[in-house]
Amino acid sequence: MTPSDLLHRMEEAQRQTQRQLDIIDRQITRRMTALIPSLGRKQSGYRRGKPPDPGAFLERYRTTLAALTAERQPEIDALARKLARQVHAIEALRQRLGIEDGRSSARHERIDATMHHHNAGPASALWPETGSSISR
Repeated sequence: MTPSDLLHRMEEAQRQTQRQLDIIDRQITRRMTALIPSLGRKQSGYRRGKPPDPGAFLERYRTTLAALTAERQPEIDALARKLARQVHAIEALRQRLGIEDGRSSARHERIDATMHHHNAGPASALWPETGSSISR
């Protein structure tokens, strides 16, 4: 196997790991989207002239999202660590082979964003107010 074949296989493995993380994010988003109607039903209407608490829905949403994310957190953490190792191994091989690629810094930024996203708490990509988003 030539070094370029090895590099190609390593990059493909990295893309597959990234796809697995993306799939998990989409699955969590899909489950939350399906649960939104049931979260809204718990709101009581006006009682004795008191309007429903607008923050109650958001609190239920965040609690449910945290629970769904916590179920998948070990898998997310393992994939994020694996992705970080793959990125560093690819960069090391590129340096060893003397291959310069303008995308390497973009890859490094993407892995940092992925690690930040998955370490920022429960599905921060779904919480715009946290200031964290997935930039993959």
